[in-house]
Amino acid sequence: MVDEKRSPLAFLFENPVVAALRDTYVSFSDRREALGLSNPGNIENIAREVQKDVFLNNYTFTGLRADLTKAFSMTPLFQVSHAFSMGSQGLPPYTFAALYGTSKVFLQGNVDNEGSLSGRANYRWSPAFTTKTNTQIASGPGQAMLQIDNDYTGKDFSASIKALNPSILEGGLTGIFIGSYLQSVSPSLSLGIEALWQRQAMNSGPETAVSYYAKYKGSDWIATAQLQAQGAVQTTYWRRLTEKVEAGVDMNLQFAGLSRNGGGLLGGGLRREGATTLGAKYDFRASTFRAQVDSSGRLSCLLEKRVAPAVTLTFAGDMDHFKQQAKIGLAVSIEAAGDDLMEQQEKAAGSSAPPPPF
Repeated sequence: MVDEKRSPLAFLFENPVVAALRDTYVSFSDRREALGLSNPGNIENIAREVQKDVFLNNYTFTGLRADLTKAFSMTPLFQVSHAFSMGSQGLPPYTFAALYGTSKVFLQGNVDNEGSLSGRANYRWSPAFTTKTNTQIASGPGQAMLQIDNDYTGKDFSASIKALNPSILEGGLTGIFIGSYLQSVSPSLSLGIEALWQRQAMNSGPETAVSYYAKYKGSDWIATAQLQAQGAVQTTYWRRLTEKVEAGVDMNLQFAGLSRNGGGLLGGGLRREGATTLGAKYDFRASTFRAQVDSSGRLSCLLEKRVAPAVTLTFAGDMDHFKQQAKIGLAVSIEAAGDDLMEQQEKAAGSSAPPPPF
């Protein structure tokens, strides 16, 4: 007797081939579960411990700078800030910023004295899936930028799809599209791949590129290797020397073709260019000191000192021995809390509960 409630498409899911594939996937998932693998992070931050924590490339500046931040609440997070700079390269004289964040939504906007606007908007659809957008609109022509990221964080892998300036206004798809995947294959080793597809305009053909990544994590050290499509090999090594001291080294080797008769790599020779950077980070009770030196003779250092609970002083110095150039920077940062937030902090300080995080 035929079951009248059975779906007419049930044969697509209830057949020996699908059952075999389902059993294979379940067996593979059980083996992965038995290995006890953890999430390896994403490819964008594969060398975060060296390039973003130890090195001071994201912190250094020149000239004078003053930052005033006022927080109105912590749950949800809402704060505004005013940034002033003078004699700085790459920083506008004045920037106003506002930030709002909850467990699912993160919004941030910046506008400077020249009318350039930048904004970030992130939305967490689930604990594993997040969409991030980044927009920049400048006063000059051709300075607009739109970036959309979709990140998925699995238990033992991370996947991401990124689109930079996507458009279909020219009658076809243009822009830059990047897909990446990083998988833990053992408790210490992670392997990843990144594919790029770009098309500047419809009158030019598309271009593709593939890069490969590897990350190995020890008890107190992390090593990474990147084979980039542009012909570059980059390796990093990070180690925690003591509880308050970290060190890292970054080595980059690029291969460029010298074309003699328009033949590219086949018509010309190979030129190898390399750079090595060594850095260290010291965390003291109320200050942080970073220093780095590279193979080109450039020495940089940065000191952040908290002189009061809401006041931080920052000193940055940079010397290029080969170019005989020296740059310095001095900044002061003041964090002011609203009345409601001060009351919350006082109540938290008088109880056993920890204060709200900053």
